[in-house]
Amino acid sequence: MSTQSFQRRKNAADLMRLKGQTPLVCLTAYDAPTAKILDPHVDLLLVGDSMGMVVYGLPSTLSVTLDMMIAHGAAVVRGSSAACVVVDMPFATYQESPQVAYRNAARIMAETGCSAIKLEGGEEMADTVHFLTQRGIPVVGHIGVMPQSLNALDGYRSRGKTAVDSDKLRRDAHAVDNAGAFAIVFEGIIEPLARELSPSLHALTIGIGASAACDGQILVTPDMVGLFTEFTPKFVKRYADVHQTICDAVAGYAKEVRAREFPGPEHIFAAPAAVRQGQS
Repeated sequence: MSTQSFQRRKNAADLMRLKGQTPLVCLTAYDAPTAKILDPHVDLLLVGDSMGMVVYGLPSTLSVTLDMMIAHGAAVVRGSSAACVVVDMPFATYQESPQVAYRNAARIMAETGCSAIKLEGGEEMADTVHFLTQRGIPVVGHIGVMPQSLNALDGYRSRGKTAVDSDKLRRDAHAVDNAGAFAIVFEGIIEPLARELSPSLHALTIGIGASAACDGQILVTPDMVGLFTEFTPKFVKRYADVHQTICDAVAGYAKEVRAREFPGPEHIFAAPAAVRQGQS
């Protein structure tokens, strides 16, 4: 019998036990190689519909399809072994009714092997969150700046700057929390409000442009490593410049190819001695 220990992937319950203790490290991933690199360092990998922009070059997340999310979600699950993998539900796959949301969420989980799904919305989505969680589907909520509601919310402006907006966000956070979400992404919520709300919720709070007082933080990985350079959100800190590294590598490759310096002797397959002798 093998003595090799079995590594169990983190799930919602594992992460919830960390609330008020160690902050969660969360990043996005869209493919197996990236997931493998990130997996030892993070608690949660989000297969975000941000792939529409950073992978497919789309102008927003609205054109991302369920099939796209499933294909990329399955790749991230295959490439990781420890992190809790959460897959975004794309636009128009859950807003119609709790029943439609359940069918699509169940398909995502069955076909990817992910640990949970994420959906956007506050009070208006509470019934759907409750419907899903009561049927065994762990849910991550998302309030504040909601990319799928870009046209209705007047862009990517931060939220909570007025008393009316702050009160709405409070209601949203508590509605999603009471509905059973195990975590809620706070995107672009002003710092004092995010700091106030985080300890008042049973759910984990995951900040992105919110507050260091949240239970965890998430960034879009191509933003964080400098691979996506179309624009840099205010809340992004770049920890590397992968774009420039790739540019330098490709420039070096192109130079050597044009000078016939690559491939060198160490990169090609020499003929066996017997063949060389027969040619002489």
